Amino acid sequence: MNKEHFNIGDAEVGLDAPLFVMAGPCVIETKEICLEIAQRLVEIARITNVPIIFKASFDKANRSSISSFRGPGLEKGLEILAAVRKKTGLAVTTDIHEPAQANPAAGVVDCLQIPAFLCRQTDLLTACAQTGKPVSIKKGQFISPDEMKNVVDKVRTCDNDRIILIERGTFFGYNRLVNDMTAIETMKNLGVPVVFDATHSTQQPGGLGNATAGHREMGPVLAKAATAAGANGLFLEVHTDPKNAKSDAATIMPIDWIEDLLKICKEIFHLIRK
Repeated sequence: MNKEHFNIGDAEVGLDAPLFVMAGPCVIETKEICLEIAQRLVEIARITNVPIIFKASFDKANRSSISSFRGPGLEKGLEILAAVRKKTGLAVTTDIHEPAQANPAAGVVDCLQIPAFLCRQTDLLTACAQTGKPVSIKKGQFISPDEMKNVVDKVRTCDNDRIILIERGTFFGYNRLVNDMTAIETMKNLGVPVVFDATHSTQQPGGLGNATAGHREMGPVLAKAATAAGANGLFLEVHTDPKNAKSDAATIMPIDWIEDLLKICKEIFHLIRK
């Protein structure tokens, strides 16, 4: 393995490493649903030969409405993620919102994720970095790709260079996200691999008043475009029953789409690197 690469489970991660994917439901709903999705992802990874890291949130702290489902919480959520890891062999990742959550989460997951709205929170970034685990950071919808240099530097000052940046769209006007594909190359020039979040990028934040609207059918379009633009990996929220998902039901992809999508994206990935 290239010395500038690192591993998250079976996924080799780096600027010139193979394509990999982070996928799973937006929020942990039940252990059974997580295991059903994870087992499907194991099969998709086997068929496509694209390594997949399972992602699900134990708490969605930034839901649109106070009445929105948030998840089972830290303790129960980590128990479920540990069960997914043990039963399927997939590496797992989850997002945290407070510095105190870093060490408990790091004891279970293979990678810690920083939500987009919290990407500038120094204490949160350094707490994750100090665990020694890889850290994936979503670019805030409110900052430029160039500004992510400061974010990367905060993690590197803790002697942790196992960093992934995730592009997930930028606010434009009211209830609208847009994607600047040049952001992928800009952030790769910081010396870190960049993953493209194809599902959150289709959001219309607050578009339903008390929930986020979106266009899930555009997720595959954006995933293919981002792969052609040089993304090192993809972030895909998936569900076996997307219309009834308890978070991001408007944008989460049916898991049945993923096998064919990854086959196409893998072809694009290899084509542009020839």
